[in-house]
Amino acid sequence: MARRLRIGIDTGGTFTDVVALDEEGGGVVTTKTHSTPADPAEAFTAGVGKALGLLGAEPEDVAALSHGTTVATNRLLEGRIDDLGFITTEGFEFILEIARQSVPDGYGNSYFWVKPPRIVPVHRVRTVGGRLDHTGAELRPFDEESAVAAARWFREAGILAIGVCFLHSYADPSHELRMREILAREHPDAVVSLSCEVLREYREYERSVTTLVDAAVKPAMTGYLSRIAGRAAAPLLVMKSNGGVLSAEEVARQPITTVLSGPAAGALGAAFVVAHSGHGSVVTLDGGGTSTDVAVVLDGEPTLTTEGTIGRHPVKIPMIDIVTVGAGGGSVAWRSPEGALKVGPRSAGADPGPLCYGRGGTEVTVTDAHAVLGRIPPHLLGGEVPLDVDAAAAGVDALAKELGLTSERAAAGVLEISAWNQANAIRQITVKRGLDVRDYPLVAFGGSGPLLACRLLDVLGMPAAVVPENPGNLSAFGLLTVDVKNDYVRTRVVRDAELDPALIAGVYADLEEEAMGALALEGFGPGEGRVARSADLRYYGQAFEVRVPAPAGEPDDAFRAEVVRRFHDAHESLYGYCYRDDPRHPVEWVNLRVSGIGPIARPRLPERPQGDGDPSRARTGTRPVYFDGWEDTPVYRRERLAPGDAIEGPAVIEEFGSTIPLHPGFTAELDRHGNLVITANTRA
Repeated sequence: MARRLRIGIDTGGTFTDVVALDEEGGGVVTTKTHSTPADPAEAFTAGVGKALGLLGAEPEDVAALSHGTTVATNRLLEGRIDDLGFITTEGFEFILEIARQSVPDGYGNSYFWVKPPRIVPVHRVRTVGGRLDHTGAELRPFDEESAVAAARWFREAGILAIGVCFLHSYADPSHELRMREILAREHPDAVVSLSCEVLREYREYERSVTTLVDAAVKPAMTGYLSRIAGRAAAPLLVMKSNGGVLSAEEVARQPITTVLSGPAAGALGAAFVVAHSGHGSVVTLDGGGTSTDVAVVLDGEPTLTTEGTIGRHPVKIPMIDIVTVGAGGGSVAWRSPEGALKVGPRSAGADPGPLCYGRGGTEVTVTDAHAVLGRIPPHLLGGEVPLDVDAAAAGVDALAKELGLTSERAAAGVLEISAWNQANAIRQITVKRGLDVRDYPLVAFGGSGPLLACRLLDVLGMPAAVVPENPGNLSAFGLLTVDVKNDYVRTRVVRDAELDPALIAGVYADLEEEAMGALALEGFGPGEGRVARSADLRYYGQAFEVRVPAPAGEPDDAFRAEVVRRFHDAHESLYGYCYRDDPRHPVEWVNLRVSGIGPIARPRLPERPQGDGDPSRARTGTRPVYFDGWEDTPVYRRERLAPGDAIEGPAVIEEFGSTIPLHPGFTAELDRHGNLVITANTRA
């Protein structure tokens, strides 16, 4: 009899992480394999094969595969956007050049700032006659002649990826749909993205760029998904930035929805795991080989945003609010022209990787510093990846001489700078958003996430750090906790006092019908899926909105009043004030949103039996480790610990996918769900 296995595969910059779940027996297997940047599909296939081998299973035992990928994100971050064209409304050919007047960090700090190149240079922009107003009413008919001329120009220029964004097409998509028909006839080889399908809400610049980003990554993403789907013997689901998964076939139509999919899975996995231990609101820190991703979980749900950016491109799709910093294990340490020690954002990646990997690396990385100071073992992944500590030491020695430091001071400096880079990312997603970082425990995971946890508690004053079981594979595990989810939006700008509830009811009905139809295509029958409503509101005259959940039921006057009340509450919580019952500041509705959600069976997290409180059974020996100085430090195997066991620092706690250096003055205790909770013994 075939087993029912679900497998999560998260492709990172250095390693590809795999978690396999036996739905019937409840068993979980975790493993890793080196990423293959030249063709990520190779690591995907190798990782699945490795997991099946550990389980003694066959490909036909796999019921579903869930995948988090960085293919779309990496193309944008690396600027690999070639041969991209843009079709827009006549008279708006410079919309990308005009962009927004805002500059990074304000005008006072950006005197020498230069506007970056546009995603599509103006010579690859073509316009088409025709005009709609903001209600969707046609002011001028669609000009077929100019549309044909634009399609033929792109065909003759050999431009295969094209984004189409006409003015106010969020209100009526008919002109864009006609443009696609013409492109299909005149330029059949073109890959086309329409703004009415990518982002059906107002603000022309952001909608244009979001559509163009989708078009830019669509060829690479479609090819990648087709390669791995062809090798998979089970349905393939792909993680989206909004915190849900969707079938590969649907994701290939809107690949922009996969940006930041891996970090999103990590935040969701962390929220799922620590919720069982009573932590509803936390800061998550996902430390990988290339970067570190941080997010905030409030009451069990990661915060969402539609104001994200990928590289220099604004992307207004719903996504988990994540701040990424180039401070991973592979981040390169270097001496600046002024003589200062710097770390990142450049990474040694998977190939060649850090010096200690012995794969041809030539530069000192954060992982090398950890190896030289004894904070990680002389091998990774349970011995699968032996480390050349001597090569790392030679590299650190050379860097130390450049800086005029001892080797220990240089290596410790690398780790200190990396910790402050991570701390600044955490401040950015908490303090800059009005949250007191001292109110939230830190959930540290990823291969390098727990390595600096103690120092982050010191720097930020956070109450505790929680390190889940198998932290190096938590993002892959998170893929197995995620529902199928799709988002739909319509812009309806109207003041609350003038709002007809029938308008809201009609829009929500259309969006919910669309959402339930999409869930049916994903295999969810009647009654198996659900919808969640939300709305974007603002005070009249404001430039940006606040999103609030909207209740179920008939959208009547009581519904409208409840949404407005929630808006006032959310505005006061975010900004410290609101204009409740103040007619001088009327409320304005902007966007109505619906998410279609298809629930999946989640893994079980059983409680473990209480231990005797003696961690000595887990001790495997000692080795010299440098904290404030060199000392023989006890080493423990995490899998031998039991709930209630407490370890006093200094110590090193090792497991298959990660290591926890426990600094002097800190205690780590295993809770009933297998999480290690790190706290400082005293606070200054």
